[in-house]
Amino acid sequence: MSEAETLFAALRQSASDDVVDMLERMVRDAPDHALNKMNALDLAAREGLSEERVVAALLNAVALGIFEMTWNVMCLSCAGVLSANKSLKTLDRRQYSCAFCAAGYETTLDNLVEVTFTVSPRVRRIAAHSPDGLSVAEYYRQVFWSSAIDLPADLEKVLDEVTLESVDLPPGERAILSLHLPAGTLIVFDPVTHAAQFLEVSGGETNGRQNLSVVFNKVQVPVETIALHPGPLRLTLENRTDSRVLPAVWMANQALDNLLNRRKPILTAKRLLTNQTFRDLYRTDTLAIGQRLKILSLTFLFSDLKGSTELYERVGDLVAFDLVDEHFRLLQEIIVSERGAVVKTIGDAVMATFETPDRAIAAAIRMREAMSDLGAQRQHQSLRLKIGIHEGSCLAVTLNAQQDYFGQTVNIASRVQSLAASRSIVVTKSVVENAQTQALLESNGLKPSLKRVALSGIEDEVLVYEIS
Repeated sequence: MSEAETLFAALRQSASDDVVDMLERMVRDAPDHALNKMNALDLAAREGLSEERVVAALLNAVALGIFEMTWNVMCLSCAGVLSANKSLKTLDRRQYSCAFCAAGYETTLDNLVEVTFTVSPRVRRIAAHSPDGLSVAEYYRQVFWSSAIDLPADLEKVLDEVTLESVDLPPGERAILSLHLPAGTLIVFDPVTHAAQFLEVSGGETNGRQNLSVVFNKVQVPVETIALHPGPLRLTLENRTDSRVLPAVWMANQALDNLLNRRKPILTAKRLLTNQTFRDLYRTDTLAIGQRLKILSLTFLFSDLKGSTELYERVGDLVAFDLVDEHFRLLQEIIVSERGAVVKTIGDAVMATFETPDRAIAAAIRMREAMSDLGAQRQHQSLRLKIGIHEGSCLAVTLNAQQDYFGQTVNIASRVQSLAASRSIVVTKSVVENAQTQALLESNGLKPSLKRVALSGIEDEVLVYEIS
């Protein structure tokens, strides 16, 4: 049995057979580019498989060494990769800038950071493992652009429509290009160093030769747009890096706009942090001590088992422990099925996160019913959950040696839970106003009742809604 066969046999112990079959078939038969920077959500859609099962299988495959995982900071405008990271620990800038789009972005995990998967060279060596050997078109496909852009199969043809001239420039070399500039906006761009020089070509055509020199190095500095006239240009390109660069003169035309507007869903860092398989595998090694990464919107659910102290008193430690343990198992099962993750348990309480408010509401409704069913089965009708839900911004941090969250959103969610009576779900305004939440409540025939309350440690009164 080969090493790859051994690894895939091990993967079947923790992942669905149909997903493992698909991954094994891809590693054996797929073209190189299909095994580089794999988009888990797109892969699931194309294969007709569950997104969560595909993500879980890929995460377990990373743990086994079949695939490698990369956290790519990407430009929201052009979908180019601004920084490729093997871990979140190396996301150490407050802002990332895209020279091609002349845009800057605050570092957040909501949609700026994608997570992709590439086959390990120990399993199969592909062209992307040696990017200096890639053609210009394949470098753009496999290295520069993120998995968010839906690149056409004939990418080389499309690039020809937007490229006035290009060159493969070895380290330390210089090239001189003679061009005839058309009117319009042109961009001298290199996808390796991410350097860009904008040219605004306008006015009457000139017969005199214009000159421009562009140097590529690893230091990015803002550059002013250069005004030129239509006509001849002598363009000098100099590579002062220790690797090849691939500068091109691009035309900002409709073909370029059409290319950049082709998008597809991605696996974001925020979604992965709310994935239970990821937390189980990487809960202690996600962020560096002291590192803080911002999330603009995350939904927190806190639950607490009402009357658990009295339960221990009434039925004894052994029976009560079994009930509480089963309660934790059921809650985690429901949370995971609604695409959430348990962050931690505190006594009889659970803290969980969800990517969106509607997922948390769906979980809360099911959790409440599950506790009623468990109480009826065990003849302990007193098993009742108090649930609180809040959505907002927070910081992803490391606390007590594991990945956790910090901020006022977490504080409010915890305090909202304390307002809940037996079997009630108390949520904040931002949760109820979510369009998907409203549709879910309506479909379940639930009408939240509004309250204005004061929360301990929160200066202003808070609007909350009780779902009973």
